[in-house]
Amino acid sequence: MSWFKKDPLQIISFSSYGTSKRLYHRGRALEDETIDLEQKSLLALVLNTWKRFESDEIKNTKIKITLPNNKVFYTKTDKDGYYKIDREIENIESLINSEGWLNIEVSYDDATLKRTIQNQNKFPAEILIPNQNCDFGVISDIDDTILHTGVVSILKWRVLYNTFFKHAQNRTPLEGAAEFYHLLHIGPNGDKTNPIFYVSHSPWNLYRYLEFFLKKNNFPKGPILLRSFRTIFKKKSSTCKPEKQLEIENILKTYPSFSFILIGDSGEHDPDIYLEIVNTFPNRIKAVYLRSVNDSKKIKRVKSLLNDYNTTPVLLVNSSKDAILHARANGLIK
Repeated sequence: MSWFKKDPLQIISFSSYGTSKRLYHRGRALEDETIDLEQKSLLALVLNTWKRFESDEIKNTKIKITLPNNKVFYTKTDKDGYYKIDREIENIESLINSEGWLNIEVSYDDATLKRTIQNQNKFPAEILIPNQNCDFGVISDIDDTILHTGVVSILKWRVLYNTFFKHAQNRTPLEGAAEFYHLLHIGPNGDKTNPIFYVSHSPWNLYRYLEFFLKKNNFPKGPILLRSFRTIFKKKSSTCKPEKQLEIENILKTYPSFSFILIGDSGEHDPDIYLEIVNTFPNRIKAVYLRSVNDSKKIKRVKSLLNDYNTTPVLLVNSSKDAILHARANGLIK
């Protein structure tokens, strides 16, 4: 006899991206800890934070992915409950909605698992399939680029406070950021759905938290691409590229005909990563916008990187207004 009732199961599907010929999707199989981001009490905040990082993953289990035309693919979760599918595919153009999203269904494919929510074993997921006629794509950082985080604070204490002790609905977006991203999303003629990809060093544990923040603050919908919590503390060799950089490179390789705009901040590694991306993919980057952070040493370092760089417009901007003025003057937005 079991003394404790086990939590039901869920699948958290991360919004991903692909093409009319490539299905690329990721997610995680977990016990459902019933995290409610709408709750505003201090107790709810502490409990939600604990649940977010003390997750109970469903490892080494078979996952079924079903397309709207009933075509089925299978994959398997790893030791941390994550799954990924990266497959060639055909004839899905008719399944994509007007905004470029492919709606799919994810489910457990293991008869021994009985703990789905009210016997419900169907979890929605979305994959962005950008229109080939888009003007460009946008790849943006999140921390201190659109969301006040405090990456440059002493011992990163503001990052810890903001992440663990502030509700998502109380987090403050940087002024004008949502407006800028919407202008980029519709393009210079105001009639496109240019794709926007949100790429961050934050762990996947914060996926729903960041998804909630972006939706609440009216940012354009786009794939949110994070990293495993386990890799945050893993020591990397000097030749190993950051996961964020690898994800950006994968996006550019996935859409070889697209040009891109990169948006980040001057506080951590964005300047180095973005300049290397520009050098690796010449003529693919229309502009790079780096938001200034309140740290004179870091600003000085970034300025030194840009002094002799004139191949692609790379701007250190103090506000979204500065970025909007430049983008408008250069025909990137209306």
